Amino acid sequence: MNIEQMTEKLRTVLIPERFEHSLCVMESAVRLAKVYGADVEKSRIAGLLHDCAKNYSTDELYSICDKYGVVLDSVTKNEVGLLHPIAGACILKDEYGIDDDEIYDAVFYHTVGKPDMPILTKIIFIADCIEPSRTSRWVDDVRAVVYKDIDAALIIQLDNTIKCVLKKGTLLHTNTINTRNFYVERARCQNVKKN
Repeated sequence: MNIEQMTEKLRTVLIPERFEHSLCVMESAVRLAKVYGADVEKSRIAGLLHDCAKNYSTDELYSICDKYGVVLDSVTKNEVGLLHPIAGACILKDEYGIDDDEIYDAVFYHTVGKPDMPILTKIIFIADCIEPSRTSRWVDDVRAVVYKDIDAALIIQLDNTIKCVLKKGTLLHTNTINTRNFYVERARCQNVKKN
């Protein structure tokens, strides 16, 4: 399946606003890939498909995870918004013909992150935040640094994601905390080496 076919298929499974968001994430991912020397085509595909399961019903998301043998942790089981990246990664091969571990990883972790993310995973994680239709006040802080220091942008994004989750009173995934702490520790180590 080529990118045009993937795009048309995606159009049929997402509501129009989510489809437009996916196109914007794809464009942002391509820009970031060019800056950071990542694979542009993989960035294009992962950006396009990152939310491919976003508009599936809760029952469909659980069913996909079950079908592919995914063991869900308690936070993911209880926060439905965390299911779509996992289910989306699971269906990449069967629904879109994508059999690529880097793209799988980028889709799977685009919401909660993981420590020491490969560049493609970082790109999709950030592109989902900075695409042009995102209007949260803090998104401009991420945009201001992302083309100079992607890890600094990750820290800003993670700090604000954590604040938003706490404000909503929903469950905070441990991956998000561990990811934030990993990049803060890395930044501290780099600052110590510079001094």
